[in-house]
Formats: sequence, structure tokens, C-alpha cells
Amino acid sequence: MDSFLDRLIELLKGIESAVVAFSGGVDSTFLLKAVKISGIRALAVTSASPSHPQWDVQTAIEMASSIGMPHRLIKTLELENPRYSENSPDRCYYCKSELFSALADIARKEGFGCVMDGSTADDLNDFRPGMKAAGQYGVKSPLLEAGLGKDHIRRLSRELGLCTWDKPSSPCLASRVPYGTPVTEAGLRKLALSEAALRGLGLREFRVRDHGDVARVEVSQEDFDLALAARKEIVSALKGHFRFVCLDLEGFRSGSLNRTIDEKKQQ
Repeated sequence: MDSFLDRLIELLKGIESAVVAFSGGVDSTFLLKAVKISGIRALAVTSASPSHPQWDVQTAIEMASSIGMPHRLIKTLELENPRYSENSPDRCYYCKSELFSALADIARKEGFGCVMDGSTADDLNDFRPGMKAAGQYGVKSPLLEAGLGKDHIRRLSRELGLCTWDKPSSPCLASRVPYGTPVTEAGLRKLALSEAALRGLGLREFRVRDHGDVARVEVSQEDFDLALAARKEIVSALKGHFRFVCLDLEGFRSGSLNRTIDEKKQQ
């Protein structure tokens, strides 16, 4: 067994019981599989709010079932918090505070030792306001503690037979909205429908960024030819939600809207 995985299993055994923040993505699915291997008592919990696309919620349901772990859906209410909906650069902090508060409540009422999440060693080098909320709620991050980064987690996920090993990252839908533009349930629904349409055309790694009347579509370099070939279908699918549709020639960049933060720091 991989030495990092060995270390992770030992860390988990020391925790004994936990509520796992489970999105169904690469990291949290790998963590849940490791939890299963460790044999500790755990409950996977997924937020099913408008901030999270339905296909991700469905993936979480299927992955928890395939791993054989107890799983629960909860409704979080981050959109009711004005500090979240006003969409400042620390929006993620308020979202994670809502989630971790709910998970901590479940842990306390049902006798679980802690809450854990899928933060990784790579997250230390990124803009992650949600990690502050994790610290405030005493959330444990075993993947980070074991020194596991994204590439390593993908490799181990493949070795463990997890179909999520090459799943593209899928942050909450609010990450498609420029900072300062209010996040609304209607806006999130528009983005969910837009991205579902593009996924139906065969695109794999992409984002639809909401710039008011303009949909700025980012696709991976590998999907550029497909996007150009499906140009008419993309325009048709998105014109029901946006006045203009454009393809970003720089391609997909995770967290591309964070550029505005860096630019303001340099001014």
C-alpha cells in the first residue's frame, strides 16, 4: 500500500468516528473510500442547495452507495445570508460556515467525534476562504494532514477503482458569478441549466461565467475543437438565458474570476 495512504488510514483510525462533508468530487470520494477502509464509524453528508448542481448531488448519492457508506442529504441555507449573496471575495467563508455549522450539529446530536472534509495539501497554495470556517468549527482535514495533493489523490483513486479519479473539479455554481454581482437562486438555476446543456453536448471540463447579458464560456484546450464544432448548438442552448454568448480564447482556468482579487492587490 502507498505510504501516504498508510498514513491516512492510521490518522483516520485515530479519529474513530466522524461526519464527512461529502461533495462526490475527487477528494471527498477518495476520503470516504479511505474512511471505509479504516473501518471507523462515519456518516457522509451532502448539501443539496441551489449552489450545487444537481448532477453533482446525484454523483454523491451514487458514490456513497457504491462505497457502501451511510449517506444523507441536507438543505443548507447560505443564500439566505446577505453576506453570502452579496458575493464578496470571502463568499466561500459564509457558505462553508453554513455547511460546517450544520454538520457540527449532526455530529453533536448523533455522537460522532468530529467533522472532516476533503481539503488537500494543494489547497494551502490557493485562495480558500472556506478553510477559515473549517478552522473555526474544528473540522479535521485528514488528506491535508497526510500530505496528499490532488495528483496523488487522483492516482490513488484510480488504483482503488474509484470512477471519480479523472472527474473534473466542480466548485459551487456561485463561483461562475463575478465578485460583487449578487448571487441569486434564479441566477444559479440559469447557470445550472446552461452547464447541463453543454455537458449534454459532450463537453467535459468547462465553465459558463455569468457576466450579465454575456455568457463567457471557458472550455479546456482538449474540448476546443468540439466547442467550435458545436458552436450553433451552444449558442442555441445559452441564448435562452443570455443575450450574448462568447467563447473565451484563453480556455478553461480554474478560479479565473479570482484574477480580479489579484489585480486589486497590485493597484
